[in-house]
Amino acid sequence: MKVLVINCGSSSLKYQLIDSETEAVLAKGLCERIGIDGRLVYQPAGGEKEIVEAAMPAHTQAIQMVLDILVNPKTGILKSLEEVDAIGHRVLHGGHKLTSSVKIDEEALQVIDECCDLGPLHNPANLMGIRACMELMPGKPNVAVFDTAFHQTMPAKAYMYGIPYEYYEKYHIRKYGFHGTSHSFVSKEAIKFLGLNKNNSKVIVAHLGNGSSISAVKNGECVDTSMGLTPLEGLIMGTRSGDLDPAVLEYIARKEGKDIFEMVTMLNKKSGVYGMTKGLSSDFRDLGAAAEEGNELAINALDAFCYRVAKYIGSYAAAMNGVDAIAFTGGIGENGVGEREKIVSYLGYLGITLDAEANKHRGENYVISTPDSKVTVAIVPTNEELMIARETVALV
Repeated sequence: MKVLVINCGSSSLKYQLIDSETEAVLAKGLCERIGIDGRLVYQPAGGEKEIVEAAMPAHTQAIQMVLDILVNPKTGILKSLEEVDAIGHRVLHGGHKLTSSVKIDEEALQVIDECCDLGPLHNPANLMGIRACMELMPGKPNVAVFDTAFHQTMPAKAYMYGIPYEYYEKYHIRKYGFHGTSHSFVSKEAIKFLGLNKNNSKVIVAHLGNGSSISAVKNGECVDTSMGLTPLEGLIMGTRSGDLDPAVLEYIARKEGKDIFEMVTMLNKKSGVYGMTKGLSSDFRDLGAAAEEGNELAINALDAFCYRVAKYIGSYAAAMNGVDAIAFTGGIGENGVGEREKIVSYLGYLGITLDAEANKHRGENYVISTPDSKVTVAIVPTNEELMIARETVALV
């Protein structure tokens, strides 16, 4: 079965065509600057990367370009779109109604639309991608795979907030968690790679990148995660603040004459390591280079990031009453040699010792703790698109 995986952003679209039997990526790429001037990147397996500059007024035109290039007589890898068996869509928020992947029908579309308040930047774009595929490939099954789904096994003690219960009853305000496809894939891959017993395992997944989150996975199920009602809660990130005293909003708003919308925008887009370094960068590679040159703000921001990660790992070891393995994933988790070393330096009380030479590895399944470490620490690359493809196949 060939599955087209679509991940729509507000002005971008990532795609992969995956053979579900071999789990090989047949082609991949992205569309950028949708609604502006448009740019398509396409790379068939084993072939050269192609770049096409063309107008993409909306997601429908972007997806049409993807479909056209997949069947292009010269470099396309399909003879006909009939070879596409199903389309899997990454959708940010399923709310309290859609708690697992679903085959998309009008009822599912309505619920995804209702969740736009919870995911205003992502859900509308996800909907546009779904509707475009339904229009351009009528009759093909479409599946929604939710960022929030993997975390729906959390118990109430983990997902309830300490606010009046009426807001949970009226608006379902609770912790939902995100990066679910990544946490699901990596936790399963870690159990397999490290030879753990899924039904008697305690794994902490550290998905670290521009957006970062931690999850506690006990016996294959998520029991807690760092992101909340929205992706703003939890770790310090590229531009997101992560956890902070809510009174900070009222204090700054009163001093600066800002409204609540301006404050939330500030916390999402102007905070994190970007804000902590006075706008130096939200890219951790830039901050690492600046830190090596002695930039104190960059040093402090990176220290704060690693410290927060280590605290969450410690709290989740407590939540599960132990931990067998810690899996680093995401752009920083897979490649951030210095960040991994700094985070693990806080975890000696768990009996963890890092192998400095092994820690130099990047982007591959690799154990980076020493053989006598009481907790195994490993790099486990994520593959959200493959997870989406697997979920899609299971439903069609």
